[in-house]
Amino acid sequence: MGEEGSEGTVHLLCLAASSGVPLFCRSSRGGAPARQQLPFSVIGSLNGVHMFGQNLEVQLTSSRTEDTTVVWKSFHDSITLIVLSSEEGTSELRLERLLQMVFGAMVLLVGLEELTNIRNVERLKKELRATYRLIDSFLGDSELIGDLTQCVDCVVPPEGSLLQEALSGFAEAVGTAFISLVVSGRVVAATESWWRLGMPEAVLLPWLVGSLPPQAARDYPVYLPHGSPKVPHRLLTLTLLPDLELCLLCGPRPPLSQLDAQVNRGSVPLFSQFTREPWPSPEHHAGQLLERWWQPLLEPLRGCLPLGPRALPAGFPLHTDILGLLLLHLELKRCLFTVEPSRDKEPSPEHRRRLLRSFYTLVTATHFPPEPGQPEEKAEEAVHRAQVARACYLVLGTEEPGTGWRLVALQLGPRRLLLLLSAQSPTYGLRGLATHTLHALTPLL
Repeated sequence: MGEEGSEGTVHLLCLAASSGVPLFCRSSRGGAPARQQLPFSVIGSLNGVHMFGQNLEVQLTSSRTEDTTVVWKSFHDSITLIVLSSEEGTSELRLERLLQMVFGAMVLLVGLEELTNIRNVERLKKELRATYRLIDSFLGDSELIGDLTQCVDCVVPPEGSLLQEALSGFAEAVGTAFISLVVSGRVVAATESWWRLGMPEAVLLPWLVGSLPPQAARDYPVYLPHGSPKVPHRLLTLTLLPDLELCLLCGPRPPLSQLDAQVNRGSVPLFSQFTREPWPSPEHHAGQLLERWWQPLLEPLRGCLPLGPRALPAGFPLHTDILGLLLLHLELKRCLFTVEPSRDKEPSPEHRRRLLRSFYTLVTATHFPPEPGQPEEKAEEAVHRAQVARACYLVLGTEEPGTGWRLVALQLGPRRLLLLLSAQSPTYGLRGLATHTLHALTPLL
């Protein structure tokens, strides 16, 4: 199994399907943004071979060379996205889902109408610049995994019931049903209406918040690719503590000034991390509203800050051999992802993330049944589900005892667990360890 994200280059091309005019090109090398651009002749050739196939009623979806994988995908007969990756171990599944997320990001920030009825190419190019930061975060080495799993990255707060109660009360007070608490791009808690958001906006909205530069308050126009692709909504964010933001999805009301009396406080969080006093002093009704619901919960809010990379509450019992885990609830479309356990051991967190991402694409594409709601799932495939594996494992490294790593995947009902384990974990005990861990994690997700 190759490691996705190891040294290599990824090029993402966006073209107008009818004319072949390039709208943008984004690149990354070694997981970091790169300025390298493909020659126009190469872009024209890649688009030309795709259009040639369409004229013959042949759908070209992917191709491989010795060192590069290419995937094409058209959306609404208006936009063509092409991705080329020379990263070792890159799978077609990963690139296909990348293109789906990229188009979702374009709809989220520009709207479907502008993308399907292109009246002015130059104006559309300018509007698409607003998507670059979000799209570049998909191309880089992110700490999140929702772009690949198409499940919402979540964390488990130590006092979740208190935060959930505050969210429900605050939602009623401000008059919107769609509210969530987000730390570093991961959802800590959310109202029922927020959880009912469709894909891909359920993944894109917290990812967008996590990708933006720090700001005390925002009023951001967004479209919902699934729920409202042509009519914009407002995404309001309020920074309670550094990296911890309150997100509201609403219509024309409430105005941001009603929620934050001093919207020009720059990047200063509402509450100082080192004091119990709110910032600024609540002299306005808006400040009183925020103080009423969130000032009493300052300590639980602080307890959410380390959850960004850790995902699990401090002290949650995990076996000492576990180096990283990915837990998915395929029906709720939520996931827990962490590579924080046993940080004193090899490999590095970045390497662990690459291993788990690669293992996920392997087991999803070859071993486990298609995930519920995936377009590739066919009716006849459901008949053979009883014959599909429910557990698998992989041993990486040399044949010498105590070297390399173990990867194990287990699916029980709607939950799928992937574990990265140290070399000390015996092969014969992998399934038992995975089963025990899954039972321990089940109450959390």
